[in-house]
Amino acid sequence: MGQRLIALGHQNPGINLVAALEHDGQPKLGEDAGAIAGVGPIGLPLTSKLDVEADALIDFSVPAGADRAIQTCVDSNIALVMATTGLTDAQKALLHEAAQKIAIVWAPSMSLAVNLTMKLTEIAAAALKDYPGGADVEIIERHHRFKEDSPSGTALKFGEIVQSQMGQTKEAHGREGRPGERPRDEIGYHAVRVGDNPGEHTIIFGLLGETIELKVGASNRDCYANGALKAAQYAAGKPPGLYTMADVLGL
Repeated sequence: MGQRLIALGHQNPGINLVAALEHDGQPKLGEDAGAIAGVGPIGLPLTSKLDVEADALIDFSVPAGADRAIQTCVDSNIALVMATTGLTDAQKALLHEAAQKIAIVWAPSMSLAVNLTMKLTEIAAAALKDYPGGADVEIIERHHRFKEDSPSGTALKFGEIVQSQMGQTKEAHGREGRPGERPRDEIGYHAVRVGDNPGEHTIIFGLLGETIELKVGASNRDCYANGALKAAQYAAGKPPGLYTMADVLGL
């Protein structure tokens, strides 16, 4: 993701890249970020410290790096786009605290298509809340074999949206054996990890006699990078607060 952010940010006339950050132990520190990203030298060395002025920082790393990104932005008084998933409850609380001092765009997915599908999911869930016989909701997500958190943050967000409209109180993460009849107040999550899949999510509303499926999938990671860059442009100069991709996209 870092490489695609560099490549696409460099090509975007509305973006001025001023730093490319990595952890202290990264062996490529000091090398040109553009060369690493495959777009040729751009005069921007990979570094472990932010020592230049910036309007916004995008964190697309791992949970272990999120704390440092948050603190860097608070210390430097710059906006933060938090695109890292799998955060702990303590890190989420830290984001809420930091949002009192800086602008933060925080979303489980930076994809335009995913966020539009979230809006459609909200509409469907609200419409099916009182469906005769009830509506069963299952969420299936597919990602690459290297993804460390499961279910994905995006899948969990889809579930939160459904719960906010339909009121389910239980969650099932996969099923085996004889768990018995499916409870009406349950959302089922199923995580698939295969190959280099950049991400797919299917939200199933199972009704008696008919089924609705909302499916969104990425063919590469550029959709996430472009969304994060758009979020950074939105957050720059905004007053302190916690913003979402719905805010960025005017949804």
